[in-house]
Amino acid sequence: MAVLEPYRDGYYLWNYVPSIGAAVIFILLSLVMTASISWHMSKIKTWFCVPFVIGVEFAGYYARASAHNKTGRVMPYSTQSVFILLGPALFAASIYMCLSRIIRGVHGNHHSLVKPSWLTKIFVTGDVLSFVVQGGVAGLMVSGNSIKTGEGMVIGGLMIQIIMFGLFAVTAVLFQRRIERRPTPESCSSALPTLIMVRSIFRVAEYAMGNDGYLLKHEWTLYIFDTTLIFAVMVVCFLWYPTRITPDKLEPQSYAI
Repeated sequence: MAVLEPYRDGYYLWNYVPSIGAAVIFILLSLVMTASISWHMSKIKTWFCVPFVIGVEFAGYYARASAHNKTGRVMPYSTQSVFILLGPALFAASIYMCLSRIIRGVHGNHHSLVKPSWLTKIFVTGDVLSFVVQGGVAGLMVSGNSIKTGEGMVIGGLMIQIIMFGLFAVTAVLFQRRIERRPTPESCSSALPTLIMVRSIFRVAEYAMGNDGYLLKHEWTLYIFDTTLIFAVMVVCFLWYPTRITPDKLEPQSYAI
């Protein structure tokens, strides 16, 4: 039976023994959805969705499963932290590019709060900044020398993500309202950043409360407020995949990112 093992000098990386069953379930679900979305993407050549299907999160849950009997080792712990933390930033990049193409696809440029040619640049830049900040701290964690260092930087990166999601949601909702007389199924994609935003707020609270906080002491919170929400994002993306915004159906200027 697996038991918690100290990492160094009585310091424990985990507050519980990570569940193999829960991790394996999400690995399988994530792989299925990633394969399904990849099929959509390759079939209609919507290559802007590549960041979405990189699928780094399932690697994080694989590390959680392997950590079940290795709770005293830093590599499984750091790997799962890195990939689960950073995965949604890749999802967001595709979602940002999707809205720009939706606006162009329905010829609704004049309804957009932000010029479509700038929309992707602004939000993806913010997303990359968030990714870099969080990734830098993740590198410290993987080194094994600064496990507890950089929590403020992680929170900062997540806050950048939340702010960008908020601005994006406002842009998407205003566009949808302005084009209500010309509805399009793809506009349902605006629900995606809301799910990721809730997940990011949870992660901010998790890091802010620290290692002794309730969220890090109970594994179920991760699966309810992170894993389930991200899986929902994948399902929504598959069900309402933007099949109508291929290059041949967009306005001429849409070829610019």
